[in-house]
Amino acid sequence: MTDLFAPYELKALTLKNRVVMPPMCQYAVEQEDGIATDWHFVHYVSRAVGGTGLIIVEMSGIHPDGRITSRDTGIWDDRQIAAFKRITSAVHAEGAKIAIQLGHAGRKAVDAAVPVAPSAVAFDERSKTPRALTREEIAGLVTAYRDAALRAVEAGFDTVELHGAHGYLIHQFHSPLTNLREDEYGQDPALFGMQVVEAVREVLPVEMPLLMRVSAKEYVEGGYNEAYALEFCRRYKDAGVDMFHVSSGGEGPIGSNGGPNAGPAYQVELAEYIRSGLHVPVIAVGRLESYEEAQAVIVEAKAELVAIGRGMLSDPYWVLHAEEALGGIRVEHLPKPYVRGHWNKK
Repeated sequence: MTDLFAPYELKALTLKNRVVMPPMCQYAVEQEDGIATDWHFVHYVSRAVGGTGLIIVEMSGIHPDGRITSRDTGIWDDRQIAAFKRITSAVHAEGAKIAIQLGHAGRKAVDAAVPVAPSAVAFDERSKTPRALTREEIAGLVTAYRDAALRAVEAGFDTVELHGAHGYLIHQFHSPLTNLREDEYGQDPALFGMQVVEAVREVLPVEMPLLMRVSAKEYVEGGYNEAYALEFCRRYKDAGVDMFHVSSGGEGPIGSNGGPNAGPAYQVELAEYIRSGLHVPVIAVGRLESYEEAQAVIVEAKAELVAIGRGMLSDPYWVLHAEEALGGIRVEHLPKPYVRGHWNKK
């Protein structure tokens, strides 16, 4: 039986289990230089010690004004590589694999003096009105994604994930709520995302998979549904995406928290929809803190991997505790210094 603790392979990426730590901003950069700190080192490496198969580093800006806040990490400058390399080396030493999420916040860049976006539409009445990007600026951002991917490879990341969800820039282009352009980027809402995917794919090693996080549904009037998402995901797959990390929301009042009616595993059916519609591997995410719920997603073949967000914020050793609770942990899966702390082991 394939379960949470079975290995998984995608191209040259080999994971020891099916558990992913999804990208979650730490807002812990000490300067405005975007360089990861000791906090980030301890945060990510501790989850590797805790048994996580794949760790995805938080959305890191491909441009200084592309960060959500000035306290977020960045990967727009070569000077940011060394701190990431320190993290990737330590994560690898613990037997885990590590990715980085490349992103641009677009109109959601809180600390940008003047945010940029496909169209000059503010997120809400409290947000700054963004400036619509010119064609030349769009081309420059595609290049910035490409250069950031090159830095990610140099920093030792095993794969990269593009952030096309939660109302950030790529999402803003493919959403009818935020892309009101009349040029080719308005006529073809997936064009920008495709150009980013193609540019990044060109510089990644051939056998390195490319992941993409998408919102498969918008919870707001006039927003798109999963059928619309399936079609832009089809375009992104054709452009070079190997696996989709399926979330939802991000435009309107409901963000990535899921809203008042979101229960355990509330997004899994969206991941399964994209998976079956495109015959592509997916990561399911959303209120999967329960060991049993996460296990069921894999056992029932609804997704290839599961991402544990808030559960892993509260418990760096979520994977070890899940294995212990679901039938007994194998001694070889435990860090040697911690073996005597686990009684139910095989």
